Amino acid sequence: MASVVLPRVMEVGPGVLQKLPELLATFGCKKPLLVTDKMMVQLGYLDKVQTLLAAKGIDSDVFADTVPEPTAASIQAGVDKVRAGNFDAVVALGGGSPIDSAKAIAILGKFGGAINDYRFPRQVNEAGLPIIAIPTTAGTGSEATRFTIITDEQTDEKLLCAGVGFMPVAALIDYELTLTVPPRTTADTGIDAMTHAIEAYVSKKASPYTDSQALAAMGLIGPNLRRAYHQGDDKAAREAMMLGASLAGIAFSNASVALVHGMSRPIGAFFHVPHGLSNAMLLPAVTAWSIPAAAERYADCARALGFAHMDDPTELANQKLLAELVAINTELKVPSPADFGIDKDRFFAVRHTMAEQALASGSPGNNPRVPSAEDIVTLYEQLWA
Repeated sequence: MASVVLPRVMEVGPGVLQKLPELLATFGCKKPLLVTDKMMVQLGYLDKVQTLLAAKGIDSDVFADTVPEPTAASIQAGVDKVRAGNFDAVVALGGGSPIDSAKAIAILGKFGGAINDYRFPRQVNEAGLPIIAIPTTAGTGSEATRFTIITDEQTDEKLLCAGVGFMPVAALIDYELTLTVPPRTTADTGIDAMTHAIEAYVSKKASPYTDSQALAAMGLIGPNLRRAYHQGDDKAAREAMMLGASLAGIAFSNASVALVHGMSRPIGAFFHVPHGLSNAMLLPAVTAWSIPAAAERYADCARALGFAHMDDPTELANQKLLAELVAINTELKVPSPADFGIDKDRFFAVRHTMAEQALASGSPGNNPRVPSAEDIVTLYEQLWA
């Protein structure tokens, strides 16, 4: 049995950004708040969107102060803006952080309260302001998920918030917006998307529906991640990565993520590591630890990603999967925690707290091999081996 939730409309392909005014009209929206970040302003994407809307007589306002790894404080001005204005939609423009920020702003702006009130295990199924998501990275898949992640800076904890209320009503998936993404971000978001697809496929909540999306995503991401990293203007690779990231988003939104994400969020909250990067740091070790509980499933991933041959036996396919995950991290210059600048003493001091936070998020419970807090602590320690 599977419960599937999707955006009502997904426009996919080059140039679909042009359809934004038409989409707003479809949903009866006349005054959107555009939620974005400084990079989108610098690149001229915000101006492009506002010009597009103005040409159709649509009055919009802007909140451009979202930050990477959004916090309760970073979104507050956006929430205040919604509560003070008469907006009837939120348009999210950017990577996962602006889209996650927009989701929280759409809910908090309508219903009030603090982000902590909406944290998992609460299911936020009330409809906030309609959200239209325009992703500009091929990574989080947030344009097609019922989740948002916001850090509570009082406790240094990344809060997972879930429910139909966070699902965008529409997504404009235009790979041309990713052609300017720099190599580091391409790597981090691309490995994030790959992690989504793998974790959705091995999750205890996987279904035949999510399996089909996850396998399709892996088939697009595996052969194109390196190409997009090394050759940012490779349109075919960028298009494959964009579609792969969205399919992976659909897969994990409906099957949930697992242990990599559960452990990744606390590293991001305590040490301000970008989400995709902390996933990349963890992926090889967590996969190696998890394989004994779902060897066939991981072997399917190796084959779908193109890391193993279709006729490779399970054990060989999984050896190739682990070797390739390490090789990708090397080639895409994923730093170790030490190389990133994380202080080892501080990391070891908070590793038990991080393990408790990881378990509290619920994600590790979906893993094929379900860890104890001590197992998670051991895996954190392995990152320094």
